[in-house]
Amino acid sequence: MGSDPSWMFDFTGTVLPVFVALIVGIIAVSAGRGLLQWSRNNNAPLQSIPARIVSKRTEMRQQSQEDNLSSRTSTTYYLTYEAEDGVRREFKVEGHEYGMSAEGDRGVLTYQGTRYHGFQRRPHYSTAE
Repeated sequence: MGSDPSWMFDFTGTVLPVFVALIVGIIAVSAGRGLLQWSRNNNAPLQSIPARIVSKRTEMRQQSQEDNLSSRTSTTYYLTYEAEDGVRREFKVEGHEYGMSAEGDRGVLTYQGTRYHGFQRRPHYSTAE
């Protein structure tokens, strides 16, 4: 490698394009998966079913700023619902809805594919135990 600059042409002529193609491919596959899920959700029927909340969880992510003096934390909220037939479904929800929900709440869950549309609490609403 010393004084022969040809190694640089090999790097920029072969390794760099392969690396760029790999990155573009990863981005394309991710975007394709997102579009496919969006399309499946749009084609799925809107369903409203009796359900109860069986679990709550949060996911926290912390991102450090470039100056390393500050950081930003974000929280994602999830609720798991169980239908009368015993099938459980977990959905990402907004923080205010998470805060107003309690395990054991019963009501009607509305969703479309993997897309959450809401949960209407109904006191004394009958669902399987």
